[in-house]
Order: sequence, then structure tokens, then C-alpha cells
Amino acid sequence: MPAPWPMPPLPALTPLLMPALQDRLVLLINHVLSREPIAARRLQPLAGRGLVVHLAGWPALLPAVPDLVLGVTPAGLFERPEAAPAGAGGLRIEVDASNPARLALGALGGELPGVTVQGDAAFAGEMHWLMDNLRWDIEDDLAGIVGPLPARQLAQFGRALRRTLSGLAQRMAPTAAGSAA
Repeated sequence: MPAPWPMPPLPALTPLLMPALQDRLVLLINHVLSREPIAARRLQPLAGRGLVVHLAGWPALLPAVPDLVLGVTPAGLFERPEAAPAGAGGLRIEVDASNPARLALGALGGELPGVTVQGDAAFAGEMHWLMDNLRWDIEDDLAGIVGPLPARQLAQFGRALRRTLSGLAQRMAPTAAGSAA
């Protein structure tokens, strides 16, 4: 029996929404970078190089997500140019996003997603160092807004939530791996 009405297509992410979300993501990345001066110093020699982050295998049922294009500034931070900077020394990172829910749960649990990297080896090495060594100190940022005690309590709640979601992701992982075999 056919459905009584056709299911409407999922809305496309508007041309205004995705750039705004990507701009906020770049602000967050730069905030984390600026808290660790060594990170910015490591990126300064790479000024002018471009980085493209692509979500490979993104499900067609979900609204399309454009690539995140970043450029390294002379200050050792990132900017979001309209197009990838031309020239040698660029980098393309493809993140396996074939299962967005598992990707999100894994990220909350501290699990690194599957990635493929193409491009300049020195740039890739610096990006690997950044991913291994930089962490957002949310508790410190919250303390500047709400004070140290509420920030500590919120951070403890966040860590407990992350452990719970990580446990959920680990319990779901064997099922997903078993069904793929």
C-alpha cells in the first residue's frame, strides 16, 4: 500500500547557513590555536597554504555538506577563503562520514575518524601534530563566564556525558562491524 502522501525531500542547507556555520567553526579552531602559542608558531611557516576538508561517503539522504576550505594566515591561524589557495603545498583531508551518527558519537568519545590525507607531507605532519596536541579547555573558557565552581561542575557533567556516549558508541561498534561482515 503506497504512502498516503509523498515524503517531502529534506531541505538543502542554505547558501547562508553553511558559510555561517563554517565561519563559527574557524573561530573555534582559531580560539584553540591562540591559547597555545607554539601551535600558531608552527603554522606560521605554512602561511598561504590551503587545506580542504571533505566528508567522504556522506549519505545522499542527508543535505549535502560542502567542503571546508581553510587557508593558513601569516599569524599562524586559519581563515576561510572563498576558494582553496592555488599553488603547491596544499593539503586535502577526506574524513569517512559514511555513518554520521557513529562519526559524531566517536568524536564525543575521543575516537579519531578514518581519514585519508593527500598533499604536502610537511603540512600533513604539522596538522597531525596539532590534532595530537591541541585540546579545547572548555572548563577554562566557562570559568571566565560563570566562575570557576560552576565551570568545574559543568565540565564534570560534560565528561560524564562523554563517557556515557563513548560507552554507547563502543557497544554499538561491534554490532555495526558484525553486520558489515
